[in-house]
Amino acid sequence: MQTVTIALPGSIIDNAQTKELKTYLAGQIARAAVIFQVDEIVIYDDHLGQKTKNASQASETLQRDAYDCHVFLMRILQYLETPQYLRKQLFPKHTDLSCAGLLNPLDTPHHVRSSESSLYREGVVSDRMLKDKEGSYVYVGLPKEVRVDKRIHPGIRVTVKLDQTTNNSKKLLGTLVSPSEPRQKTGIYWGYTCRFAPSLRHVWQECPYESGYDLKIGTSERGNQSTNDPAFSLPAFKHGLIVFGGVAGIEECVGNDETISLSSEESNKLFDMWVNTCPSQGSRTIRTEEAVLISLSALMPHVSMSTGSLVNSS
Repeated sequence: MQTVTIALPGSIIDNAQTKELKTYLAGQIARAAVIFQVDEIVIYDDHLGQKTKNASQASETLQRDAYDCHVFLMRILQYLETPQYLRKQLFPKHTDLSCAGLLNPLDTPHHVRSSESSLYREGVVSDRMLKDKEGSYVYVGLPKEVRVDKRIHPGIRVTVKLDQTTNNSKKLLGTLVSPSEPRQKTGIYWGYTCRFAPSLRHVWQECPYESGYDLKIGTSERGNQSTNDPAFSLPAFKHGLIVFGGVAGIEECVGNDETISLSSEESNKLFDMWVNTCPSQGSRTIRTEEAVLISLSALMPHVSMSTGSLVNSS
């Protein structure tokens, strides 16, 4: 299955002046990602914002009230990706979510309404015990919980394939499946995953795919390829990565990263393609949240042409 990953620095959140603006900015990133069916969002530390030393610390900070730009952005992205009916169980009250009411809903296919029929649903394992202790009950946003055949710790988010022969019976039955199965089996877009990378290099070094990213695209106003070029195209790939910089671009990130033995002028050497997706910009600067939308709208048609089609969105 082909995938597309985007990576951007958490420091862009610090460029917004108020919590309301920070929250809305994060929502813009999430909306752009689902509109273009992005599979994975990586938030990396470009060492220009409030820093988190490692992925473990980022995970710990998710449980605390201390502000961290990377964790703030990740929390909002994960909150929005989660179906509304699961948010109370999975997201306790937190100061980072105090302005969540300003966020526009993603309205993705896996945010299934209770009145809609769907073969797959996202759910959270209930603490309700089965008498025979074989299996679990899962809340999937329906009036009745679904019984699955595996015993899972309560509070865990899971993907359930419903046994549709039990839709009208007293007990709903289902099977736990991989979160990637809905897209693999039906072609329906099923949301994105998030992860933190402590540096730009860790974005691809910690790739979750066994074969790694076979196409790495860096975006820059100084890119040596332009999406406006009629000859522009993308090579065939399985796992693509599109990297965005912060306020001053990828170049400043590379210049500040001691783990990368390249100068900022040599940033293009980190990527397979160094692309300018908005060569005729009328503003001196393009904000990262704008760059994400512009770049995905420019690049995704080429992804479609290189693979035949995009996945189904309905």
